[in-house]
Amino acid sequence: MKRMTATEVQEKIERGEQLNVIDVREVDEVKEGMIPGAIHIPLGLIEFKMNELDKKKEYIMVCRSGARSGRATTYLEGQGYDVTNMDGGMTSYEGETK
Repeated sequence: MKRMTATEVQEKIERGEQLNVIDVREVDEVKEGMIPGAIHIPLGLIEFKMNELDKKKEYIMVCRSGARSGRATTYLEGQGYDVTNMDGGMTSYEGETK
């Protein structure tokens, strides 16, 4: 599984890089703030919503601590998607949220 730290994600965003971030937290958790531009797909819906994703794009998976996004990363990777897990999740992310 490919991994990236929350700091690396933040630095890419601050440099203006276009990232495809998928937040797999639950609805009540994302109310606390999401990475700007992130797509919200709760972990339990990943297998039903993955057809909305493009296998030609790279995705960064995010959750609260990195565990659920790790499961999503492993699953999507097995389905042929280019995915990276953000280690530490939103608890480690210090960048802007919306």
